[in-house]
Amino acid sequence: MKIVILAGGLGTRLSEYTKTIPKPMIKVKGKPLIYHIMKTYAKYGFKDFYIALGYKGHVIKNFFKKNSFNWNINLIDTGRKTMTGGRLKRLTKYLKNQTFMMTYGDGLSNVNIKKLINFHKKSKKMVTLTAVRPPARFGALKLKGNSITYFKEKSKVDEGWINGGFFVIEPEFLNYIKNDKTFLEKEPLEKVCRKKTLAAFKHDGFWQCVDTKRDLEKLKKTLK
Repeated sequence: MKIVILAGGLGTRLSEYTKTIPKPMIKVKGKPLIYHIMKTYAKYGFKDFYIALGYKGHVIKNFFKKNSFNWNINLIDTGRKTMTGGRLKRLTKYLKNQTFMMTYGDGLSNVNIKKLINFHKKSKKMVTLTAVRPPARFGALKLKGNSITYFKEKSKVDEGWINGGFFVIEPEFLNYIKNDKTFLEKEPLEKVCRKKTLAAFKHDGFWQCVDTKRDLEKLKKTLK
């Protein structure tokens, strides 16, 4: 099964790093984020990668030119200003009308890829995303007037579930993406949700995205 990694965004909230490199190339434990993501898939025997490049894509190309891995790596320019949905749409011809996987180039997890795929097959849905609980940042309060009726220090359980990436997708989903300006997370996924063909694979284990410097520092401490 092919794996698409979206690796072309600007990463503006980490501008101290992304002025010179794209976000997936930020190093953690001496290796770029994208390498750690690919290693997760490779661990389960999935090594056929299609990396959607955009902003400073040449940096990613140079990394894979200088380092050899026992993986099939396809580096595809998908435009500097293309949105997430548009990047995926541009890879249609490479996906050969088959079920494929997709994730973002800035989120790491120890999700069990084989269990994720099995879940997707059983669900018979068009798209399965990995639902994760965001790392808790704040304590939770509930108020009645000026009185606090509920107080709990930082807890993931209070945060609900969010889209953690690590998708399994049927090829017909690509028809829901209009053009380069389409955000994957807006119309396409919202439409599939309304049609009741979007499934959530709940993952309670490790997950960390890198949106801010704080996220990055946390990842550096937790990644084994």
